[in-house]
Amino acid sequence: MSNPKPAELSPPDAAAIAAQNDAFRRLACLGVAPDQPIQGRMHVTRSLMEAGDGFMAEAVKATGEFATFEPENDPEGWHDFGAVTIRGETVFWKIDMFEADSDFRYGAEAPDNPETTMRVLTIMMARDW
Repeated sequence: MSNPKPAELSPPDAAAIAAQNDAFRRLACLGVAPDQPIQGRMHVTRSLMEAGDGFMAEAVKATGEFATFEPENDPEGWHDFGAVTIRGETVFWKIDMFEADSDFRYGAEAPDNPETTMRVLTIMMARDW
């Protein structure tokens, strides 16, 4: 008697994840409402908050407007990481995806499902990395 093969999980839809991540960044950073509800929150590091003189606002706006995704900076095609330059300083942003009901303990099992995925956008000075 042979054991049945475990069900193959289909890979998440990279295009759907990218569209949701882009929509979430635009919502969090620019206040642009998405076509469908997207759960998440945005965090900025202390050094970004302390940069002063409108630097953080510029970094948040640039993060929301970022659209330069290429295989080198977006290998999975998820639009979940980027870098912007503000006044000569490099600022990184990263979106992590968690199971919505896991209190940020578990990665999203279906990151292409906005109903079960909670996104966390972190914006930081590159030197904080």
